[in-house]
Amino acid sequence: MTHSGFPLCNICGEQVGLNDHGEVFLPCHGCGVPICKDCFQHEINKGHTACLSCGTPYQARTKDNDNDILDDDDDDDVIKVSVDHSAMASQPTSSSQDVGLHARHVSSVSAVDNDLVEVNDESGKSSWKNRLKSWKGKDKKNKKKKDAPKDETLAPIPPQQHMEDKRPTEGGAAAAAAPLSVLIPISKSKLAPYRTVIIMRLIILGLFFHYRVTNPVESAFPLWLTSIICEIWFAFSWVLDQFPKWCPVNRQTFIDNLSARFEREGEPCQLAAVDFFVSTVDPLKEPPLITANTVLSILAVDYPVDKVSCYVSDDGASMLTFESLVETADFARKWVPFCKKFSIEPRAPEFYFSQKIDYLKDKVQPSFVKERRAMKREYEEYKVRVNAMVAKAQKMPEEGWTMQDGTPWPGNNSRDHPGMIQAFLGRSGAQDIEGNELPRLVYVSREKRPGYQHHKKAGAENALVRVSAVLTNAPFILNLDCDHYVNNSKAVREAMCFLMDPEVGRDVCYVQFPQRFDGIDRSDRYANRNTVFFDVNMKGLDGIQGPVYVGTGCVFNRQALYGYSPPSMPNLPSSSCCCCPSKSNKGVSDIFRDAKRAEISAALCNLKEMDNYDENERSLLLSQTGLEKTFGLSTLGWIYGSVTEDILTGFKMQCRGWRSIYCMPLRPAFKGSAPINLSDRLHQVLRWALGSIEIFLSRHCPLWYGCGGGRLKWLQRMAYINTIVYPFTSLPLIAYCTLPAICLLTGKFIIPTLSNVASVLFLGLFLSIIVTSVLELRWSGVTIEDLWRNEQFWVIGGVSAHLFAVFQGLLKMLAGVDTNFTVTAKAAEDTEFGELYIVKWTTLLIPPTTLIIINMVGVVAGFSDALNGGYESWGPLFGKVFFAFWVIFHLYPFLKGLMGRQNRTPTIVVLWSVLLASVFSIIWVKIDPFVNKIDDAALADTCVAIDC
Repeated sequence: MTHSGFPLCNICGEQVGLNDHGEVFLPCHGCGVPICKDCFQHEINKGHTACLSCGTPYQARTKDNDNDILDDDDDDDVIKVSVDHSAMASQPTSSSQDVGLHARHVSSVSAVDNDLVEVNDESGKSSWKNRLKSWKGKDKKNKKKKDAPKDETLAPIPPQQHMEDKRPTEGGAAAAAAPLSVLIPISKSKLAPYRTVIIMRLIILGLFFHYRVTNPVESAFPLWLTSIICEIWFAFSWVLDQFPKWCPVNRQTFIDNLSARFEREGEPCQLAAVDFFVSTVDPLKEPPLITANTVLSILAVDYPVDKVSCYVSDDGASMLTFESLVETADFARKWVPFCKKFSIEPRAPEFYFSQKIDYLKDKVQPSFVKERRAMKREYEEYKVRVNAMVAKAQKMPEEGWTMQDGTPWPGNNSRDHPGMIQAFLGRSGAQDIEGNELPRLVYVSREKRPGYQHHKKAGAENALVRVSAVLTNAPFILNLDCDHYVNNSKAVREAMCFLMDPEVGRDVCYVQFPQRFDGIDRSDRYANRNTVFFDVNMKGLDGIQGPVYVGTGCVFNRQALYGYSPPSMPNLPSSSCCCCPSKSNKGVSDIFRDAKRAEISAALCNLKEMDNYDENERSLLLSQTGLEKTFGLSTLGWIYGSVTEDILTGFKMQCRGWRSIYCMPLRPAFKGSAPINLSDRLHQVLRWALGSIEIFLSRHCPLWYGCGGGRLKWLQRMAYINTIVYPFTSLPLIAYCTLPAICLLTGKFIIPTLSNVASVLFLGLFLSIIVTSVLELRWSGVTIEDLWRNEQFWVIGGVSAHLFAVFQGLLKMLAGVDTNFTVTAKAAEDTEFGELYIVKWTTLLIPPTTLIIINMVGVVAGFSDALNGGYESWGPLFGKVFFAFWVIFHLYPFLKGLMGRQNRTPTIVVLWSVLLASVFSIIWVKIDPFVNKIDDAALADTCVAIDC
């Protein structure tokens, strides 16, 4: 308010003034935002028929309103407005929920024609053009006053990252106002019994442990104590895994409504741009043809071409990858128009042409068969060229690779080379064979130097974040592994139904799609599909704060990657996310460092404005030291400190208050390839478990990180705790799998003679486990076979990969010793699923093989003792044999994989396993801890010669 009592215009900063009735001029009765007559007239001429602050249409007011200036044209003192309704219908209305942001957008106009607005003002005010020159200074001053409370807590967001709320015009179709997605909770008839059984199982567990603890087995106390410790840990692990699935949900999207809202006919497309990130390292381990198929599926995606950019990160700086992308860009000129013309799925040529389906189904164009044959021939020729490059690259010349102009390839030394960026498509003249524009395709190989930590995939992804911010700066980022192609061409639209929804997407940091895989046999012997995790656990998390980030098939909000808090919450101070001293205890050096970091970050986020700097300031800002301080110390992008950077990155986003969304379209969005043989699968699990151990031993441990802000829900935190402590289950699991063999060999047992109450508790516990699984299958749609395979591989991975991960992680994090378990591969067979039967020598195979042998030996020894002991020995035998067979049945897929197709088990595995089992048996006989000791003198006194 000024000294005269009139409010200031929210746009220009001048006094609003009075209307013809002597009252304060107020164009919008919905929110009461003060706007002067001249600014209001300018808004009407621009086609804005609704308030930019609250969205209330100006036309909705009647002539009875004293402040109505749209309908009252009789008074000469009122601005005469001429509204072109046809232009208004074709021009989208831009609005923002932040009044200050609204003012910035309007005040950014630099010049306005005087003829745009007709002003009849008897008081002789200044013209529109003269007033406009003073807007910026006054607007900034008044905006600071209005937004002062908000600016104290919210860090400034770069202008390039502001996302406007696009509202449909009144003349749009009904679909434009329809929801883009709906949340579908699980029906009460399915969820209520499920929750009831969970609570009952929790109560039964309490009664079970009360019985177990109060009834020790004195004759086998060490065995009993070991079993109690293991069972308590299993119960704790079950709680961590079960309760985050308390409120699962489903979601449904409406991509037709998305098009109706943001792709109206006759208007510019308002869909948000998306930057695709594809990462690859070694072209010999990750074939260029696989990466090329992923790139081609991205370039042919069903999305406006000017909104799509594909960045390929070559972290190995390989000339083979570079040259294969040259061929890929040339083939894309033919492949992309073919895909869009006939709407084929999937749009990765290798997987499209290998489909065993009727490709004529739903294709009515007469030219389709002819063009398909021609395209398949083109693709085969393209494959020949790429495979020839691969064959040539098998042996690198001594002097290194050279380019066509004779200069050495900069990436000959993959650990010491400059950064390389090459745009293949998206430049002027880069069109397909039909003359249409193609999406951008950019090759990126980040700089590497000896002595610097490059942080593997996380560092490569962050390099793409910086490059894309300069070239395209799309508000959303979709990252894919090089072997995950786009299987559903409308996948990006599915994600936009959440991210571009002003109600749903405001606080969404990413949309995660489930991983689906090709090339896995029907039985899925080693649970490669991971169906239980993607179809059960992730749905449960979606009902809390959202699914975890799994490393690929994820669409990010760039603002969230930059480290900002969601718009609805203030930014957290840097110390509130961990158990560090409070902000008030910061030293002067820390405060100066943070301020300097913020200053450099703000400058680098506005590279377009750097023309205002002189050369000295520019060189200082972009110096190696400045970049290292900025990007080395910042928390932007993918988080460093673990080989599983995906879990850590998503965790830190949700600690700031963001939520994520799980999107499961009927047609899988992306598909990839999984390591289907036993050895590769175990090493994949080992890598994941090692990353969890690294997070557990880091400052980002979910046990305490983020507790200060209180933005991570406790069930969500429980799920993250489960993701880092599950490898430690290997220790009690391997002990529990050894107990049956020990009991059979010694004749002892971990459970005393059962009473009626104890029998009821055991029966109730087993029934609750079964019923919980059945009800979980009911609401999730997972099959019994998937659940059983998941249970089996939980044991297989637990006694092998998880066990090694625990010791390797402890050695690496505490002692600094980096131990690697290598795999020696053999040639794959040329039959379908031939890789499934490959047996590769690895140390991970030894523990489960040993468990199988000692349990089989224990079963044989138990039956032998029962035969010698008579009728009374068979009763106690059944309980011991039951647990032994429980172990063997769970390890059966491992045993089958170990034998291969023709029972060709590696000799070294058998020798090591038999050796360990023999050593174990000899030590056991020598120690003999569970046999009562008898005094030799007492034995001699009672011994009869014939008995001795």
